Amino acid sequence: MTAKSLSYDFLERYFNLDNTFLKTIWHMITKPKDVCGGYISGLRKKYLNPVSMLAISLTLSGFILFLMKKIAWSDIDFSKISYAQTSSGGAGTEKIMSSTMEYSSLLFLFYIPILAFASYLFFNKQKYNLAEHIVTSIYALTSFSIISAVYAIVVLLISPQFYINTALIYSLIMVLFCVYVAYKNSMNTLKSLFWRVPMFLLIFLVGYMGISIVTVAILFLTGEISIQDFTPK
Repeated sequence: MTAKSLSYDFLERYFNLDNTFLKTIWHMITKPKDVCGGYISGLRKKYLNPVSMLAISLTLSGFILFLMKKIAWSDIDFSKISYAQTSSGGAGTEKIMSSTMEYSSLLFLFYIPILAFASYLFFNKQKYNLAEHIVTSIYALTSFSIISAVYAIVVLLISPQFYINTALIYSLIMVLFCVYVAYKNSMNTLKSLFWRVPMFLLIFLVGYMGISIVTVAILFLTGEISIQDFTPK
């Protein structure tokens, strides 16, 4: 085995136009029911399995985190991040965001059961059980994460401030993509989206707030942040 043969094997496995990786990503955009429903019904070879998708997604997220902390961090003005300001100003915001990023992969995993539960409640005409909705949620989250990684890397290298300032919009698009995947897998009527989507978003928002509260509590307990980070200088 040489470096050349190893590189070729990697490129052939993940970037060959006929392989399951690109096919999975593309079909999650165009026909997610084939990917998620196929895996649930026992189809295993046509598409990449959700565990492999999760591994690739977490690897890319780790690389983005590396870019953020090692390259882009010094170019970010934390006093201008309106959605995450504390009374102590940019220094407090910087400390909180830095501490939270250490748990970003774990937080990403926590989103999966929340999205699955919301999907189970409001997009379940197929009568999937909760575990099957977890499969659908993994596919949805990881596909969006992998697709958006290119955007994240480019923007972080060009304008880290813009990436941070638009993080909430990025998160909203992520959730809406998960709604799209849940709807495509549910066979519910288009008309019913008028009440299903708001209820889905409500459940996710409650879960998101719960995760945020627990995260802040853990940061306080571990001493990574303190009450001084929230008090005016």
